[in-house]
Parts: sequence; structure tokens; C-alpha cells
Amino acid sequence: MNGYEPGSLDNLLRKQGPEINPRHAGMSTVNHSPPYDTVLRGGTLIDGTGRRPYSADLALKGDRIADIGAFDSARTAAELDVRGRCIAPGFIDAHAHDDQACLEDPSMRAKISQGVTTVVVGNCGLSLAPLNNPPDLPEPLNLLGNPSDFRFSDFSSYFDAVDAARPAANVVSLVGHTALRAATMQALDRRATPRELGAMLGLLDEAMRAGAAGLSSGVYYAPGRAADNGELIPLVRKSSEFGGVYASHIRDESDLVLDSISEALAAARIGTAPLIISHHKCAGTRNWGRSAETLALLDKASESQQVSVDCYPYRAGSTVLDPAFVEEGIEVLVTRSRDYPGLAGRYLHQIASQWDCSEREAARRLQPGGACYFQMSERDVSRIIGYRSAIIGSDGLPRDPHPHPRLWGTFPRVIRRYVREQNLLSLDTAVHKMTGMTAQRFNITRRGTLAPGNYADIVVFDPSSIADRADFGNPKQPAVGIDYVFVNGQLSWGVGAAEAPGAGRLLRNRPAR
Repeated sequence: MNGYEPGSLDNLLRKQGPEINPRHAGMSTVNHSPPYDTVLRGGTLIDGTGRRPYSADLALKGDRIADIGAFDSARTAAELDVRGRCIAPGFIDAHAHDDQACLEDPSMRAKISQGVTTVVVGNCGLSLAPLNNPPDLPEPLNLLGNPSDFRFSDFSSYFDAVDAARPAANVVSLVGHTALRAATMQALDRRATPRELGAMLGLLDEAMRAGAAGLSSGVYYAPGRAADNGELIPLVRKSSEFGGVYASHIRDESDLVLDSISEALAAARIGTAPLIISHHKCAGTRNWGRSAETLALLDKASESQQVSVDCYPYRAGSTVLDPAFVEEGIEVLVTRSRDYPGLAGRYLHQIASQWDCSEREAARRLQPGGACYFQMSERDVSRIIGYRSAIIGSDGLPRDPHPHPRLWGTFPRVIRRYVREQNLLSLDTAVHKMTGMTAQRFNITRRGTLAPGNYADIVVFDPSSIADRADFGNPKQPAVGIDYVFVNGQLSWGVGAAEAPGAGRLLRNRPAR
């Protein structure tokens, strides 16, 4: 394991070897610089590529990184002294559910405050489009919003709405397979007919032409469960025609996890799309330790196809409240309940004791609702986060009144827990997993790395103190140790940050065809 000793910045960087000379890193070493909007001086750059940190100044002009180097003097509107701090690309949340949140609360404070500058939405088969005023909104689509929030019959309309909202962070969107099913099928408890599949392909084609980044599925959930690979493969192939990825919330993350991974691998391989296994886990006490098997399967598959996983740094997951998910030895924390809103934030065993019933019966009474399930082992979580092709996603649910703390704390927690405290990851590797590697997976161009000409999505943080403060008892707490966040060159978090409007953009996938 390549890690760091706790303490000062010098200690955190000591194991990275000699400092890179700016002349040897393709950077400028100048005495007189052109006018810039902002210069960040004296920081340690972690450029998102995975290479070793180095000391340099970074100059911004408009929405781009103008130059990186050693500037003796610079004509600039603003200078920030960031000595003792790290400068990194803005973090990219590989697995978000901010589809509606970026419209109704464009400040996106939960994400910006932890250094996230881009979110990937439309995960787990769930997307706001292409659904327009559905008469019946099946769970778990309600994780995203109310029925009235689903008002977009195509992705072009949704993308226009995101542009108009001017969210604080950039937005990349996948197309949800469950949303496609709900838009084209009267009954979701069966496989699509050829006619219904044709309608789904038409909607997906429109979405990909509008700039979607790929297809996601959630065959784990009831509305998508009846779909087999005969339904999914043509959709994956359509996404692939536009350079899109296939992100899968697999059918089973517990006893049948290997079979479920194999099913997703087959869909991606035959559909010729890169595969991302969503929030990879081995759920349930009887499956703890099986990440050694699942990652070995992925290693073998990677010899012949592109495959990676996204993950979050917590033992607990969070989704809909379902009695079927309640099992002995697994704690359950209620995050929302339509009929008992005052019980959000309480543990299911406490509610069951109060009601003098079983936990499964309590869960049934609380439906519809949401919950955190403490279903993973820390050993599996660490092994998956350390996996060579794992990227980081929060899987946060912004509509929950008492959300999982991953919504506010995922990215600083990775650095605090797995770099500084456990020495599982080097700092440059952790940043790479949260920036450049993620940008590459989703074909997000000119973001995720620090280089002249790239968009100025930047986070400045103190590696010795950056930490999550959100926890399961108090989940809406901003992280500490984040000094500044820039989105497209605009200071969006930190002293002097603009209140509104947001600097984020809808990022459209535009592959050559």
C-alpha cells in the first residue's frame, strides 16, 4: 500500500519523491506573464493524472486554465496565496441522483461544499426524462422527485431546463432504462414487446443525439426486474453507437452477485459498450469478504472488455424502504417516510420496539419511504475502493429529509479515511479516482485534469485537515478543509465566492460519428 504519514503537508507528500521541475513538466517558467483573471500561488498541484504532486502556480483566464508554471510576476485581477494547500481538479461525482435537485436547488451546496464540480446523474435506471406527467410513478423513480417533476418528454427538453437553471456544478446525464420502460410500457412486470423496445430505442436515440453520456439500468428494482439481456443489449448497443457507456445497478448485490455481474458483463460485451458496475458491494453478512471473488471476476473480464466500478466510502447503502431488504444482523436507519415523516432519522429497531412489532412489519407500515442499510463489511469497502479501476460516486439522495451522510461527505472522507488515516491510497491516486479517471470513463473532455486549455474546475484543499463532518446522526454538515472551489473559472465556494447564479453547465457528449 502506498500511503502517507499523518500530519503536515510535507509528511503527506514526502513519499512521492523529488519535486518536479516546471521546465521538465511542460510548464512555463516566466518573469512576465500575460494578464490573468486569477492566479493561485504557491500550491502543490495534484493534476488528476495519477502522477506525483509538484509545486507550481496556476493561472486562470475566463473559464479555462491559462497556464501552469513559476511566475515571478503576473498582471492579474486576483491572487490567492495557497501555500500549504493542494490544488486539484474539481471532484467528479460518478454516481449522483441530482437530476431534479439541480433544478429545484441549483446552489447544490451539498456537492460544491465538498469540492465536487461535476455530477453524473441518471444512474440506476432512473432519470427525469423521457417521462412527461406519468399517471403512476413507480418506486424507485420517486427517489428523484414527485410525479409533477417528471415533465420532460425528451432529453433535449430536460437539458434545456438544466441550462436555464444554471446549477452550481456541471451536469452529465445518463438515460435511465427504467424511465424508458415507464414511458413506453403499460405493464412493467414483463419483458418489453418488440414494438415497445422499438419505442425505447427511439427515445434513447433522441437522448444520445441530445448529448446523453450513456445508458443506465436498475434491474435490481421491480420496474426493471423483468427485463433480461434480450431487452437490454439492443439499448446498450444504441448507446454504444454514440460512444456511450453502460452503467448497471446489477440484479443482485448479495447471494447472486457473481451471476449478476456476469449478466451485466455480457450485456456490455455484446452491446460493445464500456461497463461501469454501480456502487459495487457485497451485501449481507453471509457475503462479507466476497469482494475478493467479484474483483477477480472483473479482472478476468477486463482482459477482453472495458469494465470499472464506482463506489462510496461507507458501510451503509441507502435506497427505498422495503421489508424485503430487512435482515437479521443489519441495522436500518429510516431516512424518510411519507406517512410518518417525524420518524426520519430513527433506527428501525427503535420504531419496531415502540410499535411492539417486528422490524419487517415496521418497515411495511413506514412505506413508502427510504432507509440506510448497514449491509457491507469495512474490509470489502476498503478492498473495492483500492481496486485499480474503481472510481468514486456518492450515490447521495438529496430528497431524503435525513439523508445518508455520503450526500455531503463522500469526497473529503476518501482523503481523510483512506489516504490520511489508513494509508490505503496515495493522495495522487485518490485524486485520480475522483477526477481524471472518472472523466475518462464518461468521455468528459478537458476536465478532470489540470492542464493549460482545460476548463477551470478546481478545488483547493488542506490535505492535513480535509475531512467529512456529516454522519448518520447529523448528515447535512459541510466538510472542512476545503478552501476554494472554482467551476468554469468562477469562484463558487470559499471566501469571495459568488452567491448566484451558478457557473455549472450541462455537459453534452458529442462523439464523432
